Amino acid sequence: METKINVKLLYHTKDPERAVATAARLCYSAVGAADLIEKMTDEQVAKILKIILAGGHSSTLEHASYTFAIEGVSRALTHQLVRHRMASYNQQSQRYVAVKDGLSFVKPQTVKDNAEANQIFDEAIKSCEETYEKLVAAGVPKEDARFILPNAAETKIVVTMNIRELLHFFSVRCCNRAQWEINDLAWQMLELVRPTAPLIFADAGPECVRTKCIEGDMSCGKPYPKVDRSKL
Repeated sequence: METKINVKLLYHTKDPERAVATAARLCYSAVGAADLIEKMTDEQVAKILKIILAGGHSSTLEHASYTFAIEGVSRALTHQLVRHRMASYNQQSQRYVAVKDGLSFVKPQTVKDNAEANQIFDEAIKSCEETYEKLVAAGVPKEDARFILPNAAETKIVVTMNIRELLHFFSVRCCNRAQWEINDLAWQMLELVRPTAPLIFADAGPECVRTKCIEGDMSCGKPYPKVDRSKL
């Protein structure tokens, strides 16, 4: 069964912008964080955020985090995702969760658009399903039978990132040059977090949103419209 990506924001730090501003303000304050977080006005929070974001004081962004439930993605995607090491992951196990009623998988659009390739792909998936079932029926443990399963196999994963890592993730994976599946995931995650911290995530996305493309000769040549943070 072909699946489709599904991303949900499970939870996040309460009032993330105030949490970040409090951590930043504490460095220069005689009073404690508990007093600051309650007494700072919204205007003060916004002012502090603009200063730390413009100045690159990224450590303060680590005090707020977001947790996502991600489903309908391929193992090819999660192999890329876990390269972002400043994050926490828990993934559905192929060792313990058996393939039943057919393999759930992700199919690239380039395959679907090519009739010959589409047939070859479907035959390969069917072969993997049948081989897996035969191995299990022959007494092979699921943890060994899974070796036959493809990168296309669908998986589910819970991901937690702090804001600093999220911004880095967006800068790399929202770029047009990112692989299409993780690019789709990154944009969906950005759309979920932006309303929770509109000042912080206002210009989140690929580098060309803020400055200029860093891909050099590999640039797609299609920069996104820049965001003028001074007007936020």
